[in-house]
Amino acid sequence: MITYTSGKSLSRRTVLRGAGVSLALPLLDAMLPAFAKTPDEKKAKRFVGVSLALGLHNPNLVPEGVGRDYQPSRYLKSIQDLREDFTVVSGSSHPGVTGGHSAEGSIFSACPNMRGTTSRNTISLDQLMAKHLGHETRFPSLILNTARESSPSYTETGAMIPAENDAIRLFTRLFVDDKPAERERQAELLRQGRSVMDAVASEAKALQRELGAADRDKLDAWFTGVRDLEQRLVANEAWVSRPKPKVDLAKPTEIPRDNEVGVQRIFLDIVHLALATDSTRFITLHITGNNVNGIEGVDESYHNLSHHGMDDEKLRQLAVVEQAAIDAWGEFLRKLKGDSLLDETMVLLTSNLGNASSHDNKNMPVLFAGGGFKHGRHLAFDQKENYPLPNLYLSSLQRLGLEEEGFATSTGTMTGLEA
Repeated sequence: MITYTSGKSLSRRTVLRGAGVSLALPLLDAMLPAFAKTPDEKKAKRFVGVSLALGLHNPNLVPEGVGRDYQPSRYLKSIQDLREDFTVVSGSSHPGVTGGHSAEGSIFSACPNMRGTTSRNTISLDQLMAKHLGHETRFPSLILNTARESSPSYTETGAMIPAENDAIRLFTRLFVDDKPAERERQAELLRQGRSVMDAVASEAKALQRELGAADRDKLDAWFTGVRDLEQRLVANEAWVSRPKPKVDLAKPTEIPRDNEVGVQRIFLDIVHLALATDSTRFITLHITGNNVNGIEGVDESYHNLSHHGMDDEKLRQLAVVEQAAIDAWGEFLRKLKGDSLLDETMVLLTSNLGNASSHDNKNMPVLFAGGGFKHGRHLAFDQKENYPLPNLYLSSLQRLGLEEEGFATSTGTMTGLEA
């Protein structure tokens, strides 16, 4: 029996079944419209979302002028050697997202009015990417935080995925081989997971005979999910026995807890190597630490500086911190570019806050680099009637080759962002 989605194209999950055997077909030309553009059109392979819990001071970030003729702002002058590798977006935000700091959960999901209501969050951009393509690497995705376990990465069911907040532990997980006993323990857990799935599948097939046509269709769709999960478990079991990649970077031994930007740099160094070794392709890094008095010229907490109330001294110190954060992001881009990874890697720097001092979720800071897009522009949208940032997310999904028609509150792909 052949099970497929009706229409002009076959589902990529088309399966042949017979004599108790299920055989998944390879990717055929007829499946491409249901899944991806042709391989030649697929330029991006990776996505890195870097989010700042306390935003960026827009007067220091947003440049004068629009399009290719913009004049670099204070914060952007230090990364003008990368001008043709990134796009500046102003006047954008997530429609329907409010609540100041509490909107952190919507940074990458763009789920409107998530906080303070009965509604649940929706899948985040990175996890939608990992759902379709994460099986190709040892780690389907990495969810990171410089100081906490909270993250803006959410599952399909609206559950937050706790972040890894220890850079030393992250390095070990990525690049230090487990001892044989630990590898065997991991393999056994995976084997147990597969045996449980086999038992559930057997019972469900017996149940199928007692159901009506509509329920049988639902159960058939569920079987497809079961098979996909089993395939991922098999892949994970194979990874357990493979040695981890060796890298030149030394394992971190101390984290500078008085310098949040220093912590950011350590994480980004590890992220660079994770991408370079193809250990993963989808990463979020949420920057939440409050201690910055280890930065020269700064003697207040990050949070206090971000809530500056237009105080001149606080704004001066805040500029020192935020410039350092921008510079660290630029250093990360240079490393990707030096390894010929940037053209295939989309790198987003943003926040849920446009103005942290007033807890405003409009006019979010947005720098978007790489991915094979034509950059070097300032896309200046309306500061009062903001442009939907989810349009950029939809552009990113399609750049990976995913034939998504929308994401959250998107109205289409981003205007002015040229592929």
